[in-house]
Amino acid sequence: MEKFLPKKPEKEVISMRLSLELLAEVDRRAAEFDISRNELINQCIRFALNHMEKGE
Repeated sequence: MEKFLPKKPEKEVISMRLSLELLAEVDRRAAEFDISRNELINQCIRFALNHMEKGE
């Protein structure tokens, strides 16, 4: 039987400056999906990077 070995993904803590309006929208959207602000920002960044065309 295969053993379950939990792994903690490597992450780096950073600081961001957002306008109050943008932060309010991020918080509202995160609440809509019942996820953290951090998780929403991570998913948005990943989505944007995956959908950028080469050379942009």
